Amino acid sequence: MLSAEKAATTETVTPHLCYYSPRIPGNTGSAIRLCAVTGTILHLVEPLGFNLRDTKLRRAGLDYHDMAHVVLHPNFDNLVESMPNSRIIAFTAHATKLYTEVEYKPTDILLFGPEPGDIPDPMDIMEGPHVAEQVRLPMRPSLRSLNLTNCASIAIYEAWRQLNFAGGR
Repeated sequence: MLSAEKAATTETVTPHLCYYSPRIPGNTGSAIRLCAVTGTILHLVEPLGFNLRDTKLRRAGLDYHDMAHVVLHPNFDNLVESMPNSRIIAFTAHATKLYTEVEYKPTDILLFGPEPGDIPDPMDIMEGPHVAEQVRLPMRPSLRSLNLTNCASIAIYEAWRQLNFAGGR
């Protein structure tokens, strides 16, 4: 685990990724793997829908857990306060702007809300004053959404592409 203070001062080549109250351990494990291979810092905002020692989380992340930087925040305000120089870009199906219409910076935080579950829809988080942009991934209108980490992967790779895949090979 990385402290919030250290995450705020660590130079990165990709934006940060944030899962607000993730519910499915396999998705978070896959996000850990994504962050390890792209050099992205992963922020997890509590409450989590699983224990961080969950076997599904460990299995999905394979052996990448030690190569990824993960920050655990007790609440969303802690994330906002610990990253004061970051622009928060919320990914939501309700947005009109496409994710490709944003010029990404390494200091950005790409925010994804929770998977369906037992917590209320966090519109105060996804539309709050701390959000600089709301964007969406295009999809057919008759379907609900992509898998959370599939969406995050598309977003991180678009941002990294814009930044010329700095630090990659």
